[in-house]
Amino acid sequence: MSREILTVVETVSNEKGLNPEDIFEAIEDALVVSTKKKVYTEQPEVEVRVSIDRATGDYDTYRYWTVVADEDHEMPACQLAITDLDQEEWSIGDIKEEQIESIEFGRIAATQAKQVIIQKIREAERALVADAFEPRVGEMMYGEVKKQTRDGYIIDLGDNAEGYLSRDQMLPREQLRAKSRINAILYHVNRENRGAQLLLSRTHPEMLSALMQKEVPEIAEQIIEIRNVARLPGTRAKIAVKTNDHRIDPVGACIGMRGTRIQAVQQELDGERIDVVVWSDDPAQFIISSLEPADVSSIILDEDMQTADIIFSTNDQLARAIGSQGQNVRLASELTGYKLNMMLEEEYQQRQQNESKAFIELFYERLEVDKDLAQALVDIGFTSIEEVAYVPVETFYDIEGLDDEAIDMIQERAKEVVIADELVKQQNMKEPSQELQDLEGMTVSWAYKMAQKDIITVDDLAEQAVFDLEDIEGLDTETAGKLIMKARESWFNE
Repeated sequence: MSREILTVVETVSNEKGLNPEDIFEAIEDALVVSTKKKVYTEQPEVEVRVSIDRATGDYDTYRYWTVVADEDHEMPACQLAITDLDQEEWSIGDIKEEQIESIEFGRIAATQAKQVIIQKIREAERALVADAFEPRVGEMMYGEVKKQTRDGYIIDLGDNAEGYLSRDQMLPREQLRAKSRINAILYHVNRENRGAQLLLSRTHPEMLSALMQKEVPEIAEQIIEIRNVARLPGTRAKIAVKTNDHRIDPVGACIGMRGTRIQAVQQELDGERIDVVVWSDDPAQFIISSLEPADVSSIILDEDMQTADIIFSTNDQLARAIGSQGQNVRLASELTGYKLNMMLEEEYQQRQQNESKAFIELFYERLEVDKDLAQALVDIGFTSIEEVAYVPVETFYDIEGLDDEAIDMIQERAKEVVIADELVKQQNMKEPSQELQDLEGMTVSWAYKMAQKDIITVDDLAEQAVFDLEDIEGLDTETAGKLIMKARESWFNE
């Protein structure tokens, strides 16, 4: 019996390349299962341990119990209460064992062992594949189509390794045949016990990068760098490149003599049109290059928000920049990382005028300055009350007729507004309507306190009774009544 175990361990270890220790553990697990089935059929919760001598193959079987507190003693078959033992010798969490008669390593145990060993072999083989291919994630694999499944294709990668190319990782309208050769990117290694293990893709951006590296020696030699890639697989792509040698034109090198290099890549990707863009540290220049062949009239960047307003002089240039079904602008946005807002000069000028009017109204209403001063604040570039509050005093000197005292007054008022807005934000206060704030006899403080009672508009106030407002600090019943009647005037004027 012991010799049989050693023979199994040696044979499987040699044939499958498994660690002998893993096989010993598999046999021990199988003997445990067989023992519980044969000896403790009606007590499945019984705990059993088998220990095989690695040198002789002899084995012993033990039943064991876990020592637990009295209140946790719920499974007598595998637990012992601490009060039933010598508490000087035992403590909670200890394991008490008792040797029992071992069953033979017969047909049933061997069958159980075989199943466990097969599972361990599969796990070991998957682990070996994962260890071998995980460092190669992002690499291009070259293989042969082995067979078609319902949702994709099995690709033979050689050395007993197989990859899986699902349909959603293939180019549109792409059809593969058995025995055909194919390139694909290894984009993920699945270490789980279920499902395909080596996952391949022909749609990932890395696929285009790998093909360019294959066709363009300067990229392989790192004279030219690929900085970013954006793709609509099978349709169109943009690739941003940078040269590390000023004597080499990166676009020309990637396209090749008479387009031979780029055409080879396009052919591999089912005719996918590829635009090569010169990468630039300057985001504005990079965006302009990414929108070619359109001619950009001007560009306004917001680097904090990662947005850019792109302005064109004619409809024709705007159409070129957008491209068929918006492909050009979508790829340019993905390539540069900026949200691109496309517009004609007239649209931009109209938007600027609308924004200027909005800022003028904002300063006029919130800072309580006249329209001319509000216009002057907009003219010198202010776009928020925070800017008015905290910019250096010298910024205001371009406004004619504004002395230091007036500047201090404007900035103090702006700071009060900013602080009030921040308090509203922090306290989740509701904002009363401007109409309510401007109601005759109303104060800003009362308006905000009413807003916390869901009295936001003049109509809301008109529907209240005096007792609804009696808890507002500083507002007496007589004044509250007058405010309500003032709010109701619109009812009588209708």
